[in-house]
Amino acid sequence: MREPSKPKPMSAVIGMCSLELHIPESTSLKAKRSVLKGMLEGIRSRFNVSAAEVEHQDLWQRAGIAIVCVSNSQPFTDEVLNKVVSWVEQNPRVYVTRVEMEFM
Repeated sequence: MREPSKPKPMSAVIGMCSLELHIPESTSLKAKRSVLKGMLEGIRSRFNVSAAEVEHQDLWQRAGIAIVCVSNSQPFTDEVLNKVVSWVEQNPRVYVTRVEMEFM
């Protein structure tokens, strides 16, 4: 009689990208939120990732956002996060001033 197979350990890669943004056209927190809301919704829907504003919530022209992707492949996670960064950099309403990525 065969022994039952042991379950394989689950493999998961979590990639996080932090972006610091400058929003020059913003003259109020309301204007900043308007820019960020559309951008964050676009990131979530286009790339199937989680995204949120995480820093500088009280500043008009600065924002810190975090994007997280979970996968079973680090190359895939890295590719997705790099595509998100490229997409944000193409947005004429914001300037990316800092990019940091880490994988867990």
